[in-house]
Amino acid sequence: MCIDLHLHSHYSDGTLSPTALVEMAVEADICGIALTDHDTVEGIEEFLQAAAETGITAIPGIEISSSFRGYSLHMLGYGIDHRDSELQVSLERLQHGREKRNREIIARLQGIGLDIQIEELDVLSGFGQTGRPHIARLLTLKGIVTSMDDAFRLYLRKEAPAWAGRFIYTAEESIAMIHRAGGLAVLAHPGQITPRPYSMSLFIRELVRLGLDGVEVFYPGYSPKVRKGLKDIAARHKLVITGGSDYHGNNKPYATMAGKKNRFCPPRSLFDLLLKKIDAFQNRNL
Repeated sequence: MCIDLHLHSHYSDGTLSPTALVEMAVEADICGIALTDHDTVEGIEEFLQAAAETGITAIPGIEISSSFRGYSLHMLGYGIDHRDSELQVSLERLQHGREKRNREIIARLQGIGLDIQIEELDVLSGFGQTGRPHIARLLTLKGIVTSMDDAFRLYLRKEAPAWAGRFIYTAEESIAMIHRAGGLAVLAHPGQITPRPYSMSLFIRELVRLGLDGVEVFYPGYSPKVRKGLKDIAARHKLVITGGSDYHGNNKPYATMAGKKNRFCPPRSLFDLLLKKIDAFQNRNL
């Protein structure tokens, strides 16, 4: 059976509710799932409740925006206590940074003559964390661009006219935040990072020294060569291996949830090992 440990709901930049994600996972005959919204745990309670009602195994997760040696990366946290007050306070700083950047991007789009208002963005987002994907979607719906990809290419990517940076934690800070909340820290989609002049092996080795617990080896589009290389690195550093689709719903229609029918199937054995590692870590810190 398959697992999918990288899912996004409408509480960040996905388009489906946590309940709908659980229902889709059940339909796809997936046996283990994790909700990993960007910089928020707002949807976890609903996610876990929905999973409990279906019998599918679900764990709380998060994906934290981070930086390391000038690179932008994402740190997945698995098995966290989503009610932890210290975690909530730390996430608020990231969330305020998103809000500030949204206002700056809208102002820059207006500055180049585009008819777009922050109120329109608020209506489109509805709730949860609003970010660049929501702005891209709004630009598409208004007919300013023909696709979300075009929105990023023309306006929202780094060095584009409306680009604006935001506050993010360092990788070391993100790993420590996850650990304090009782979770394991896993590097998301490492194959998308190009840490030159460092090799991926050296890059991950440095993160291990900061407390990294695992790497996401199973990810859509990875070649067998990339996957084997990441497996070898994980084995060398005794890291946990995870896998997930990075499913965002209609915001990334080319990405589908895991499942045998979709030809992307991280194995259940990974989930069993992850659960054991989480249990051992939490018991060690009692």
